[in-house]
Amino acid sequence: MASSTFPENFNDNSIAQPVKKKGRSAFSDVLKRSQRLYARQLEGKTTRQLVIEHSNIEGVSETIGWQDWNRVKVWNNEDWEKDRESLLPRLQAMRIRLFNKAVKKGQLQTAAQILDSLGKVIGESVETVNIQAPELSIRVEPKN
Repeated sequence: MASSTFPENFNDNSIAQPVKKKGRSAFSDVLKRSQRLYARQLEGKTTRQLVIEHSNIEGVSETIGWQDWNRVKVWNNEDWEKDRESLLPRLQAMRIRLFNKAVKKGQLQTAAQILDSLGKVIGESVETVNIQAPELSIRVEPKN
């Protein structure tokens, strides 16, 4: 997960990789600034609050703050693509641990809800049962 916090390999995407222009911040400065914003995104604030505070703290314009945020969004998408494959097994393991703790403490309603969520993952859901039920259709023919 540390590699997703400070990505080493960037796409050729111009948002993910800032362009060095004469009289502008160095690439490393822009990258470090964006990494600090990336680290702050879990503080529970709205995107606008994060960008405005980031702009004030870093001493850059709000427009530059939004450019940094766009870079962070690209990194978030990359993180999601990397973590997507391992997410379902991790969730299942957490559900099973939670189920065991709920049963141990006698929280049977919680255990039943966890079993329902486990069943939905393997395709055992109310919708599946409804799909398998016969369908009844009624037509009314006009009188002659």
